[in-house]
Amino acid sequence: MRRTHPCDMLRMHMIAVGTYRTRSDAELAQAALVVAGIQSVLEADDAGGAYPFDLAGGARLLVNDADAATAFEILDEQGRNTE
Repeated sequence: MRRTHPCDMLRMHMIAVGTYRTRSDAELAQAALVVAGIQSVLEADDAGGAYPFDLAGGARLLVNDADAATAFEILDEQGRNTE
């Protein structure tokens, strides 16, 4: 039987609130959420920023499912929600 890693448990309750072309675009959106007190996780296939160009379709911004509605509102108001 496969054990569930604690990080997997956290991700099961995360909702994508935006998909962005670059890590930089996602980080700007993430900053808007930080100001509002919403924690988020940036998921990008760019070797941790070492390769800032598009490797696999951009970066996703994830938030806890309890914060998703508020996060969508904030990103929509600022024009930073690309989903």
